[in-house]
Amino acid sequence: MENTTPYFRNEILRKRPYLTIEMCRRVIGNPLKKETQPDRRIRFWGKIEEMGNKYIRVVTLEDGITIHNAFLDRGFKP
Repeated sequence: MENTTPYFRNEILRKRPYLTIEMCRRVIGNPLKKETQPDRRIRFWGKIEEMGNKYIRVVTLEDGITIHNAFLDRGFKP
């Protein structure tokens, strides 16, 4: 599971088994929205068809590649 943080591998994938690395990579590769946080981590939003067209937010480290967090973002409005 290269390009993921230990937090993502050990906590997020365990707590949110409905998320996959492949889903996160698709969002990073083709985001509906992208934003840099004050700590330089990057947020990406995308729609996941297989989850009923729900939106997820994926947070990477400042490199824009290493996945640190991901979750359903029920408040996201495209």
